[in-house]
Amino acid sequence: MSAITFDTLKFANRLKEAGVPPAQAEAEAVALSEVFDVNLRELATREDLRHDLTELENRLENRILSKLYQAMLLQTFALAALFGGLKLFGY
Repeated sequence: MSAITFDTLKFANRLKEAGVPPAQAEAEAVALSEVFDVNLRELATREDLRHDLTELENRLENRILSKLYQAMLLQTFALAALFGGLKLFGY
């Protein structure tokens, strides 16, 4: 997972410039940094999404191939039965 950084000093300084008392600005910066840490910890990265997409593609491909093989097998048995029936009736 890639790290997302939050510049607490820059944020606190902006709050101070806007008139927020220094202690409050610093406390808000720390609190917001903790919120980001907690909420972004489980954020999916592009690599996570690529991995999941590849896994889903592989599963879908396997299911499609399985259904295709089932259809081919059923078709083979149907043709065998048809030819067997034709032979039985003398054709």
